[in-house]
Amino acid sequence: MLIYRVLTAIILIPLVIIALFFAPLSLFSYLIIVVCGLAAWEWTNFLAMTKPVNKIIFTFSVVMLLSFLYLIPNTELIKYTLFNYIICLSIIWWLVAFLMVIGYPNSAKYWSNSLLIKLLFAFFTLVPFFVGMIELRSINYTFNAYTGAVWLLYVFVLVWATDTGAYFVGRALGKRKLAAKVSPGKTIEGFLGGVGSAILISISVYLTGYFQLSFITFILSSLLAILVSVLGDLTESMFKREAGIKDSGNLIPGHGGILDRIDSLTAAVPMFAALSLYLL
Repeated sequence: MLIYRVLTAIILIPLVIIALFFAPLSLFSYLIIVVCGLAAWEWTNFLAMTKPVNKIIFTFSVVMLLSFLYLIPNTELIKYTLFNYIICLSIIWWLVAFLMVIGYPNSAKYWSNSLLIKLLFAFFTLVPFFVGMIELRSINYTFNAYTGAVWLLYVFVLVWATDTGAYFVGRALGKRKLAAKVSPGKTIEGFLGGVGSAILISISVYLTGYFQLSFITFILSSLLAILVSVLGDLTESMFKREAGIKDSGNLIPGHGGILDRIDSLTAAVPMFAALSLYLL
């Protein structure tokens, strides 16, 4: 398992950095639409879609929706307002997801057999993630094309630190299960180790003075992004468990699919964007 993590990091991290810092905003946006499209294709496994035509229709619908949101003219106030609502509504979704995870498997009786509800889950996972990625990448873009890239990279590093810290601390010290019915491999010790590692990074980054945010705004946005990143991972694990599958896909050999790689980010990115840009 560790060797797969290392190999994945060696391949994916440079690609992420190249996309963040060297792709123009338009190309970056279309790349994220592609990523979300691949994630939507994998999401059909949670929807019990087996016919290729149904998978294609769902994936195409997600791609068209995200493309429409991106192509709304920037001069229109409606785009700013719409993105604001989508980002902020994602907070409600992750509160609901938290209740679903802690109540699983009993909570599944309210949504497991409802296609409509599971479609809403897909919407509130993928669409706010896309909007959050674009909103953060667009920060100060006209004057400095790299500002938003640094913001996004910071959120990515928080998520990576949380995941890596949890993995190593959990393996070394883990005894008490964090959410045994959802993801038996995760422990409370690993959770604390991952969160602690990310918080240390957050404080260190703030002390550099790069982010022109108040200490309270920066730390609260970062802390909640860290915590919800764990929830994003657990929520996808819950969906996979309910669907009876181990991985969301097989795009990354030996290491699952796109959703398996971005599950934490789908929660952390919109949460950080909502709090740092709109609410705090």
